[in-house]
Amino acid sequence: MLIRRPVLEAIAAGEITALFRRWDRPRVRVGGTRRTSVGVLEVLAVEPVAASRLTAADARSAGFPTVAALRAAQTGSGRLYRITVRLAGEDPRIALRSRSDLTADDRAGIAARLARLDAASRTGPWTGTVLALIAANEGVRAPDLAQRLGRETLPFKRDVRKLKELGLTESLEVGYRISPRGRAWLAGVPG
Repeated sequence: MLIRRPVLEAIAAGEITALFRRWDRPRVRVGGTRRTSVGVLEVLAVEPVAASRLTAADARSAGFPTVAALRAAQTGSGRLYRITVRLAGEDPRIALRSRSDLTADDRAGIAARLARLDAASRTGPWTGTVLALIAANEGVRAPDLAQRLGRETLPFKRDVRKLKELGLTESLEVGYRISPRGRAWLAGVPG
């Protein structure tokens, strides 16, 4: 479920509490969470709703000035669903990536995860190469970084997201950088 940045910010501010989507079946589940640029969103309810039964309260909860504006925004096909959401907290990767005091257990865990990522790759080991590339090219666009490695952009971005999950990289407005945790990891890697 794609959510535009202004809507995410309004959810974080408590101004929007519901999203409306047309789907053939629900694409989220109650209790599910989604990490976003403003934090972790939690899905509190997913309910089918008839467009003819939308109310002024529905419009306000979704950030629309009128029911007509809410209805007009519901293009496409499929059943209309009301998804009630709330900001559940900060993205845990933010705290993780800021931790630069790596213990021996942290280092062993990171090494094991990177080894698994490398072993699972169809193209061979890549984690060290990508970390070094990002470290040397902070803020460079993903397509440019991918091209330097002779790779397609989307698979490259997927790989960088895997490093982000480990708290080793962070996304910038354009490109990436190595996080404090990533710098601490790289500083201790022989080579």
